[in-house]
Amino acid sequence: MIYISRKQRFLLSALSGVLMVLSFPYTGSMVPLTFVAWVPLLLIESYISKRKYKSPKVFTHAYLTFLIYNVGTTWWVCKADLVGGILAFTMNSLLMSFVFFLFHITKKYVGEKEGYFSLFFYWIAFEYLHHNWEMSWTWLTLGNAFSIVPSWVQWYEYFGVFGGSFWVLFVNLIIFRAFQNVLLKGENWTIQTPLFWSAAFFILSPILFSLWKYYNYEIKEEKKIEVVAIQPNIDPYNEKFNYDSLNDQVNKLIRLADSLTTEKTRLIVAPETAISRSFNEDEVYTLPEVKELLKAKKEKLNNVPWYLGASTYRVFESKNSRASRKQPDGSFVEFYNTSMFIDEEDHIEFIHKSKLVPGVEILPFSDIFPFLEELSIQNGGISGTLGVEPWPKIFQSQNFSFAPVVCYESVYGEWISLQCLQGANFIAIATNDGWWGDTPGYKQHASFASLRAIENRRDIVRSANTGISCFVNQRGDIIQATKWREEDVIRENISLNKEKTVYTRFGNILGRTFTFASVLLLFYTPIRWFRRKYIDKNMN
Repeated sequence: MIYISRKQRFLLSALSGVLMVLSFPYTGSMVPLTFVAWVPLLLIESYISKRKYKSPKVFTHAYLTFLIYNVGTTWWVCKADLVGGILAFTMNSLLMSFVFFLFHITKKYVGEKEGYFSLFFYWIAFEYLHHNWEMSWTWLTLGNAFSIVPSWVQWYEYFGVFGGSFWVLFVNLIIFRAFQNVLLKGENWTIQTPLFWSAAFFILSPILFSLWKYYNYEIKEEKKIEVVAIQPNIDPYNEKFNYDSLNDQVNKLIRLADSLTTEKTRLIVAPETAISRSFNEDEVYTLPEVKELLKAKKEKLNNVPWYLGASTYRVFESKNSRASRKQPDGSFVEFYNTSMFIDEEDHIEFIHKSKLVPGVEILPFSDIFPFLEELSIQNGGISGTLGVEPWPKIFQSQNFSFAPVVCYESVYGEWISLQCLQGANFIAIATNDGWWGDTPGYKQHASFASLRAIENRRDIVRSANTGISCFVNQRGDIIQATKWREEDVIRENISLNKEKTVYTRFGNILGRTFTFASVLLLFYTPIRWFRRKYIDKNMN
């Protein structure tokens, strides 16, 4: 076994992090590197195990790897919130390192073979749970690396994004085994040929199957409808939330819609918080901006329905949820980031965003520690935690139904699959994306829409305040992508589909299964540790 110095170990750990960054969309976009990015870190873990060094060393090296991964791929978060970004990097790296450390402990006390299997279980369980708790940060799910090559992952309609994560880990472990045999066990490179052929097979087989499916896929369409998507390009920092300019902002939306709407148009889509003034949903018809929209809808826009984002609130006589804030008069108010739909007959419906951004729209665990809400408001917060819908909902018009998705929600595949399961014919994403400036953030966000399209085989219309606005077909191809920071409006005939994919029907079954297996492993590992340390030792 070769000797690896402390400095070399840290360099290898850093190499893994750098390879992860380079393989991720728009921070390198060298997607094939994702199949080898874990190899240096796995080698370090194996070396530490064989040298019988203390286990915390594994955690230290893993933390360096994942810190580089987090910072290198999502540094742009700091453009919107420096403190929040630093906390996100620190905590997410900590969680990832802990998961890798669990794999090491299981391998150490249960067995090498079982340990390597546990890496699949622990990591995918982590990603699944990370989609379903209040400190959720799903951006760096390993399967997201393929969002810029949708033709490689057409099989996401069966397994979703976690299938991609499994694929990444599986191939990395095969390649790692070859390097481990040579560098740590002293074997010859020549006899590693079967492992490299296996790695090539497991890389190429899913890609070839996907390419076959991609080029032979027939767009499912019950019928087609014409949709217009608006990109108003309003500065989110200095203009969007300036209430003195709200009327001008709405008039811009109307002007852009009018420039491209035809008699065949069936829906106009505008961005997140297109109406940024917080208003009472019970008083929506009295709002000046809504009056302007309704007037233009009738006089200029052929009564075409609108889907747009809004900031809204509701007033309750008693506390409705953890997001409810008591008012001086004894009532309770609850604020929302809202999807708003104005149908053909001017009826207005609201669906509230449910997947909230931690720290910005939700204070994690403030239901357990209520003082956090008051502390947030005292330190400049406007509304603390926002209210949410308790379950996925869709909008229904006379001609179609669709899944309203606000910003960050588009990274949650299973949530959108539940909307499609309810009968959504297509997906409409309303987002801002202007907070991060001209960075990889808005490009990554737009590319993730391709994965949602494949998982559910639904067309997507995406309206972003400053870009990228686009359409995505059922194969995940991005169509008519607008440029960053340009006022624009686009139009496309999209296909309505009512068929349900395996993923739509069953959601993240891989995540749920692996989470269950992880729980069993977490119980079994300390039992094995206790037996090794006390029972087996005494018997010998």
